[in-house]
Amino acid sequence: MNTFKKIAAIMLAVMMMVSVAVISATATSTDVADTAADTGITIHYESEDAVPYVYYWNALPQDIETAYPGVKMTKDPTLKGGNWYTYTFADVEKINLLFTDGSKTLDGQISTETSRTTGEWWYANGRWKNSNYHDRPDYDFSDLREDSIYFVITTRFYDGDTGNNIHCWDDQKANNPDSDPAWRGDFRGLADKLDYIKALGFSAIWITPVVENASGYDYHGYHAMDFSKVDVRYESDNYTYEDFIEEAHSKGMKIIQDVVWPHTGNFGEAYLAPLFTKEYDDYQDLANIEKCMVPTKTLLDYNNVSSAAEYYALKPQQQYDSRLNLMKNTSSAAGANNSTGTYPDQSDYGMAKVSTDPNCNPNNYYHTGYFQSLNWDDWTCKFCQIAGDCVDLNTENPAVAKYIVDAYSNYLEMGVDGFRVDTVRHISRLSLNMMYNDQINAAAKKAGNDNFYMFGEICCRYSQVWYRDHACESAQFYTWDESDASYKSKWTFDVNATPEQINENMNLTFDHYNEFDNVNNQPTSDNAFLNGITYHTPDYSQSSGMGAIDFQMHWCFDDANGAFGVGKASDKYYNDSTWNVTYVESHDYAPDRGQGNRFAGGTQTWAENLNLMFTFRGIPCLYYGGEVEFQKGVQIDVGPNAPLAETGRAYFGDYLEGTVTATDFSEYKATGTVADTLNYPLAKHIQKLNAIRRAIPALQKGQYTVSSNYVSGNMAYIRRYTDAAEGIDSLALVALTDGATFKNIPNGKYIDAVTGDIKNVTDGTLSVSATGKGNMRVYVCCASGFTGIEGAVGPAGQTYLK
Repeated sequence: MNTFKKIAAIMLAVMMMVSVAVISATATSTDVADTAADTGITIHYESEDAVPYVYYWNALPQDIETAYPGVKMTKDPTLKGGNWYTYTFADVEKINLLFTDGSKTLDGQISTETSRTTGEWWYANGRWKNSNYHDRPDYDFSDLREDSIYFVITTRFYDGDTGNNIHCWDDQKANNPDSDPAWRGDFRGLADKLDYIKALGFSAIWITPVVENASGYDYHGYHAMDFSKVDVRYESDNYTYEDFIEEAHSKGMKIIQDVVWPHTGNFGEAYLAPLFTKEYDDYQDLANIEKCMVPTKTLLDYNNVSSAAEYYALKPQQQYDSRLNLMKNTSSAAGANNSTGTYPDQSDYGMAKVSTDPNCNPNNYYHTGYFQSLNWDDWTCKFCQIAGDCVDLNTENPAVAKYIVDAYSNYLEMGVDGFRVDTVRHISRLSLNMMYNDQINAAAKKAGNDNFYMFGEICCRYSQVWYRDHACESAQFYTWDESDASYKSKWTFDVNATPEQINENMNLTFDHYNEFDNVNNQPTSDNAFLNGITYHTPDYSQSSGMGAIDFQMHWCFDDANGAFGVGKASDKYYNDSTWNVTYVESHDYAPDRGQGNRFAGGTQTWAENLNLMFTFRGIPCLYYGGEVEFQKGVQIDVGPNAPLAETGRAYFGDYLEGTVTATDFSEYKATGTVADTLNYPLAKHIQKLNAIRRAIPALQKGQYTVSSNYVSGNMAYIRRYTDAAEGIDSLALVALTDGATFKNIPNGKYIDAVTGDIKNVTDGTLSVSATGKGNMRVYVCCASGFTGIEGAVGPAGQTYLK
């Protein structure tokens, strides 16, 4: 039942309450629910305050309902947590319901409309759960550097529930067939294949944004319509996002949620610009914009129409222009084009304004003006609209920041382990440090996650240390806190800030850019580097709390040597590059030479790149399908201009058919097609790399040196991690492809994690012969007092690691 129908039903129930008999499984005189039945649907509601009531209707197979505000639920003190109220619907397979406080007005609703099917369900903090969360075992939110990341576009990975397969509105334009709608994969599918990801050895999964979306081609999740709500197209009737998080955790795996802060889609946002409500009776209604997207009165009035049908009869450009003007007051862009210089001036870019139309961006939640930055690579991307379907939020407005922090804190409460933050470079670092980074990290701690980590996409498609010679546009810049405290004293944090105060915040970001953009005046850190070959405690006093995707290495991964070189050159400018997330390719780009297509540099080059990613500093990440060179050479993203099956975002599920059971990371039993997938040379290579990295703490959290005092060789380095409290002292000597000599190292036994070869060092020197492209040696110190290994690590039968 859609929202409009629900409200109408409740109003009718309220009006008829006094005079109409109740058609119900419970007599009208019964005030307390009968919970004796042991079949059907049992619901529990957690409340520390008033006794909840449940109002229900439209049951199956027998249509039962009760009068509003519903019947009182019964407290069950036997349930862990102590504040659960219970109601059972006997012999019912499905029912619509909502919870109320027992008052006879619509203001008494304490939940949204929802429905349940056969089983036992628990409702707490505004969400359904499939078990009593108080009974769940404690979960260890550990350091993300101990993990490796597998990145999926959820809708394109695996289809676990065909019932929520839905076409995007532009699927017909893209020629996506019914057999492959854009919205195909889902949380159920991800859960079904957790053991596949674990079999590869990955222990963290980065998933594309989960929030409710609205656009012609929104299967990827980056066109938000409601930051606070999970898009129903990912979930199933009996399987929610929170269920998926819990299931991943039960397997020792983490969930990294992709989040978007600087923009929404162009259909408004539920709180910031409510232009539509999304309503549907059936999942398939969501495939038709006119069936599911109901314009608000504000949007209708602005277009001088009185119905949704009249609105959709308008020309598409008029529809778009009206939405955009209501969102960001496009007609008030007096100075939008008056600054084209290298540095920002105090122009009208995105400035808050007192709108001449009270309906157009009245709260300055969006950057004002129609201007769209045609160059994503300069400072204008922080204040201007970069694309028609990415409408830029006024990230300097404290009210916007608070809403974003509050909305995403909800997902932290669900148990999300970390965030990948989209388009970070489209927000000033000053704004992030003032109103976002600390606040999100504090929310994670409040949710019980002391090891929460977020890393940002600071898109720098460049092969040099500094992006186009601008510090403020470079990835490493965003990992630092503010060194000048005066900015904080001048910043307005009041959520009721005036347009003038919001503009002053923006002016401060301009001042900040001009003060800190010089690449010659940037801070440096030794957090990633060994002191000789001794580990030292890193200093995070100047960390921003925001890590980074290593775009420089990513851009140079046409060959591992290039990536290694730019990584070494950049590292001192990061607060701590051991936290950098490294990958070869993503859903947007591959390395420089074939940047628009999925990586096609060859299997051996892939193997060498992966060797570097898994043994050098940073957290390795693989985009789905890379383990079989999926869609290699194919253009990654063409929008709705070709079927998804012909792009780098094709459906991967055909490779995953069959069964797989992971007994541990990189250990499994499999049958069918998925067994063949896991036997692909790169897949086997990744399984061994993951096992090696998991066995050697130095490869996870260690600092490194390439100093000629200790290392001679091309791609060769020493890594070490020490934690006296945990009894860890891990030292690893790594040589990729070519030979190397390690000097002035501790004497004793060293075991190669790749082959199991043993070398006994007596003169502080260990030499390694060239192994060839795609191969390497990782000699682990197993002398007394060191954290060693027993022999070769990971599965045998390798093509390259041998």
